[in-house]
Amino acid sequence: MNKFIFVTGGVVSSLGKGLASASIGHLLESRGLAVSFLKLDPYINVDPGTMNPYQHGEVYVTEDGAETDLDLGHYERFTNLTLSQDNNCTTGRIYDSVIKKERRGDYLGATVQVVPHITDEIKRTIVNVAHGADVVIVEIGGTVGDIESLPFLEAIRQMPFDAGRENILYVHLTLVPFIETAGELKTKPTQHSVNKLREIGIQPHILLCRTDRFLSPAVKEKIALFCNVDKGAVITAKNVDSIYEVPIVLRKEGLDELIVRLLHLDAEPPNLRAWDAMVRKLKHPTHDVTITMVGKYMESRESYKSLSEAITHGGLANDTGINLQWVESETLERADAEQFLKESDGILIPGGFGTRGIEGKVATIRYAREAKIPFLGLCLGMQCAVIEWARHVAGLAGANSAEFDVETPYKVIDLLPEQRAVRDKGGSMRRGAYPCRLRDNSLARRIYGTAEVHERHRHRYEFNNDFRERLTEGGLVLSGLSPDGQLVEMIELNDHPWFLGTQFHPEYHSRPHAPHPVFRAFIGAALQRKVGR
Repeated sequence: MNKFIFVTGGVVSSLGKGLASASIGHLLESRGLAVSFLKLDPYINVDPGTMNPYQHGEVYVTEDGAETDLDLGHYERFTNLTLSQDNNCTTGRIYDSVIKKERRGDYLGATVQVVPHITDEIKRTIVNVAHGADVVIVEIGGTVGDIESLPFLEAIRQMPFDAGRENILYVHLTLVPFIETAGELKTKPTQHSVNKLREIGIQPHILLCRTDRFLSPAVKEKIALFCNVDKGAVITAKNVDSIYEVPIVLRKEGLDELIVRLLHLDAEPPNLRAWDAMVRKLKHPTHDVTITMVGKYMESRESYKSLSEAITHGGLANDTGINLQWVESETLERADAEQFLKESDGILIPGGFGTRGIEGKVATIRYAREAKIPFLGLCLGMQCAVIEWARHVAGLAGANSAEFDVETPYKVIDLLPEQRAVRDKGGSMRRGAYPCRLRDNSLARRIYGTAEVHERHRHRYEFNNDFRERLTEGGLVLSGLSPDGQLVEMIELNDHPWFLGTQFHPEYHSRPHAPHPVFRAFIGAALQRKVGR
C-alpha cells in the first residue's frame, strides 16, 4: 500500500513548502525509499505557461514538455527523479477534466458538484502518481484559509477513508516569527493556522515551524499543547544560508525518523555523506567569480530560479563561489554597458519573451563579444546574440527577430512556416526534450564530450535558415543542430575565448550533485579569465 504525505502551508505564502517537500523526498530517498511528488496549484490557469514571472516565478519545463510550477525544479534537484506533466496539476486542469467528462456523458443523471466530482478528480490525480512509489509527497499550493484551495483540502481530508488512516500523514508548514520589540518568538500565528486547518477537518501530524532560530523545548511544548500534536512532532524549519542545507536541518530535528515511525516504513538508515560534503564545499569555496546576469525580470529572483541554481552548481564543479550580479536589461538601454559589466568575469543572458529590454541585451552581448568576456546566452539570449552578430558583424543593419519587429528587412529569428497559422499560444511552442547533434572540434563538443545530447526547450521562434550562409561567413559557428540539420540549437564564435548560445535551457538538467556541463564550463571560463586578469 502506498503511503501519502500531504504538505500544507499557513500564515503567509512563500514559507518554503516546495523546499520542505523536496527535502522530505531527499531524506526518504536517502533511506532507500522510492518517492513520488505531486504539486497541486489552486489557480484556474491550466498551467503557468502564460503567467507573468513576477506573479508566479519561473515556469519549469519537464522532460515531456509540460510547463509546470517551479517547485518541480526543487523536487528534481533534491532527488534522483525525472518528473512529468502528471506531477503538477491545477484547478484549471481539474475543472477542465470534469467538464469534458460531463459533456461526454460520464455523469448522466447526476448534478455535477464540487463534492464528490471535483474532489474525486483530485484524488484520482493523486493516486495517478503513486505507481512504483513507497511514499507520495503531495504539496498543496496556496495558504490555508484561501478560498481557492478548499477543494484540494477537502480531497486530502477524504484520503484516509480511501487509502487507510495508517497510510496518511499531514505536515503543516507555519511561521513562528521573532518580534524584536517583545524579544520573543510568537506562536499565535501557528495556533490560528492549525485551528483553521482543523476547522476543515484536518489534524496535522507534524508541524514545520519556519523561524530564524531553533525553537526551545518550552516553545515546542507550547505549540504542541495548543495545536494538539506531539511535542516531538514540532520541528524547527530554521532559516539557512543555502537551500541545500534544509534537509540537513530537518534531519537534525529528527523529521525523517519521525516520518518513518508514523508511517510504519521499512527504511534503511539515512546516507547523506555525499550531500553533507557538497554543502560544506558550497559554503567554503576556494575561489570566487563575478557573474552578471542581464534580464527583464530582475526584481523577482524566483523568475530565474533554476538558472541561478545551475550557476551555483557550476561553481561547485569548480570549487568556486558565485557573486551573482542582477542587472535589468532596460537599464542598459539608457546607460553605457561598460559601467555595469566591466567587473564581470562572465556574462549571461537568460530566456524570456517580449520586446521589453531587448536592446539592452543586444548592447550587453556586443560588449561581451568585443571585450572578450566569457558569454552564455540561453534561448532568447542565443537569439539576441544572433541579432547582435547580424547587425554589427554581418552588416545587416536593422536585423531583428520577427517577434520584436515584423517590418525588419532581416528577420534573422522567425517563426517556422508551420507555426504561423497556430493561434493557441502554447501550440506554437517547442517544449520538452529534443536531440541536438554537436559539430566536431567545436566548443560545444568539448563541453559535452559526446556527439549528441538531449536538452529541454521552451520557445516559439527559431534561427532563420535563410540567413545561415550570410551569418556564418564572418565566424559565427552553428555548433549544434537538430538531427535533420534544419534547426539551429547552438552557436559559438571562432575568435572569442568562450562564447556560447543555446536555443535550449540546460539549467533544467543541472543538479547540485551533477552540475550541467555547460555551467561547469562557463564558470570554469569565468574563473580562468579572473585568474588571467
